[in-house]
Amino acid sequence: MANLKLTNVAKTYGGTVDVLKNIDLDIEQGELIVFVGPSGCGKSTLLRMIAGLESITGGTLEIDGQVVNDVPPAQRGIAMVFQSYALYPHMTVRDNMSFALKLAKKSPEEIDAAVAKASRILQLEPYLDRLPKALSGGQRQRVAIGRSIVREPKVFLFDEPLSNLDAALRVATRIEIAQLKESMPDRTMIYVTHDQVEAMTLATRIVVLANKGIAQVGTPLELYERPENEFVAQFIGSPAMNLLPGEIVETGEETVIRLNSGGMARSAVPTQTADKGLKVNVGVRPEDMVEATGDALFEGVVDYTEALGEVTILYFEKTGDADQFLAKLPGIHNEMRGRTVRMTADPSKVQVFANGKSLYYR
Repeated sequence: MANLKLTNVAKTYGGTVDVLKNIDLDIEQGELIVFVGPSGCGKSTLLRMIAGLESITGGTLEIDGQVVNDVPPAQRGIAMVFQSYALYPHMTVRDNMSFALKLAKKSPEEIDAAVAKASRILQLEPYLDRLPKALSGGQRQRVAIGRSIVREPKVFLFDEPLSNLDAALRVATRIEIAQLKESMPDRTMIYVTHDQVEAMTLATRIVVLANKGIAQVGTPLELYERPENEFVAQFIGSPAMNLLPGEIVETGEETVIRLNSGGMARSAVPTQTADKGLKVNVGVRPEDMVEATGDALFEGVVDYTEALGEVTILYFEKTGDADQFLAKLPGIHNEMRGRTVRMTADPSKVQVFANGKSLYYR
C-alpha cells in the first residue's frame, strides 16, 4: 500500500539523448494507473525507473514520502510482472510462486499460507504441482502475477502482461486482473499497455505519454470526452477522431464553425473561449456521427465499408489534402458504399482545437 510521487523526473541516455523529461505525477494509494502512448514514447522505461531497473537521470521518485532514487529494487517494496512471464521452467507452479519467499528465509508455514492465498485468488489451486510447460499462456501469466502477490508488495508493476496472449485469452486475463484489483483495493498498481481496451476498462486514471512527456492525465472518460489536445483526441478511441479544419463564424450558446470542406459544425464550447475568425480544427468521433436531416457537418461519397456485425465503419473518399473521414454507425450498412452521404453530430460531442489545444481548456 503506497503513494508515489514523481517530480520533474527525466531519463537521458549517454548524456545527450532525452527519452523522458519533466515527468510530474502523483499516484494515490489504491489507484490502478495505466501508461499508454505510441511505441518508443517511454512507457516501459518509466515503469522500469519506478522499479529501480533503470536509473533516474533527473528529478525525484518518492514512495510513501521517501526518496528512492538510489534505493535498490529489492528494497522498494515493488513487484513487477513482465510480458514474458519469466518463470523457472524446471520448477512447479508452487515452487515458482514460493521461490522469492524462500530466498527471504520465510518460514514454511508463512510460505504455504501465502501461496495458498495467492493461488486461491488466481484460481491456480489445481495447477500447483504442474510445470510451466503444462500450462496455457493465460495460466502462466497468472502464475507470474501470483509470484508477485505472495511477496505482498506496496506497488504492483505490469509491463504489457497480456501482449503475448491471443485475443480470447487477453479478454479472460484482463477480467482476472480487474477482479484481482477489486480483491486488493488498497494495493497500488501501475500498468503499461498499448491496448486501448485494457486502458479504458482497467484504469482508475490513464497517463498518456508523448513527445518525451505527459500529454494528459485523467480518468478514461475524461480523456475520451474532453481531450486536452489533438494528440490525445486522436490517440484515445478507435477509429481515431476525425479532424476537420475551419473558422469560427459565430459565438453564443453554441460555437458555429464554417469548415473548409463546405460543411457547418456546431459545438458546445463555452463562449468565452471562442473568438470569431479563429482558425480551428473541429474534432468529432466516428461513433458520434449520424445522418444529417438539416445542415451537414460533412458530405461525401462512401468509398468503403467495414461491417463488423454490431457496427459498420464508413470510409469516405478523400478530398484534397484532408485526412480520410470515417463514420461508425450501428447495424449493417453495406448498401451505403458508393453513395453520397450527409453526416452531422450533436454539438455536445463536437470538440474544437486551436493550435493543437482544446478550447475547453483554453
